[in-house]
Amino acid sequence: MKKKSKAKKKARIGSGAKGKGFSFYICCFFVYSLLGWAYEVFLETVVYHWGFTNRGVLFGPYCPIYGFGALVFIFTVYRLINGKGLKDRILLAPTVFLGCAIIATALELAVSYVLEAAMGYWPWQTYVDYAINYQGRVALSPSVRFGIGGTVFLYVLQPVLDRLFTRFKTRKLAIVIACIMLVDTGVFAARHFLGWL
Repeated sequence: MKKKSKAKKKARIGSGAKGKGFSFYICCFFVYSLLGWAYEVFLETVVYHWGFTNRGVLFGPYCPIYGFGALVFIFTVYRLINGKGLKDRILLAPTVFLGCAIIATALELAVSYVLEAAMGYWPWQTYVDYAINYQGRVALSPSVRFGIGGTVFLYVLQPVLDRLFTRFKTRKLAIVIACIMLVDTGVFAARHFLGWL
């Protein structure tokens, strides 16, 4: 009986927990895309006082780059701490921070080239104003913030999402999210590549 209860507990907290299918990751992607958009808008309106603009390249209130970045964090860095004891999680915090900072910076650099090729610009060209930056595509200050943010998300928010999305059926929600974002992406493509809208 003890062996069975231990196995069940391990399955609940382990990275391969039941219910973490494709729909689980779509829901996580959407949550982090929304949070990324909110973070960008907060910086723009409250911190820098530039006024409100839609910070995403799509119409809706989400920044997919944050969603993709979060998924990369989950598939790589989160594995280091998921299911570990408190002491191990604390000791691994610097490694998690560095991993998140490096991954986010590499992703942001790659996406800047993709967006430049597709649209002729990338939305965060203000990085040229930072003391340490590379071609206005990545900068040290945002990289540090991404490292901190990624660490907070993986230690605090992701365990909550693990419990929430594995407890409830997310398939229908994931289908709705996928449809919304596919339509939005289609409108973006029609506007920027075909000039239809």
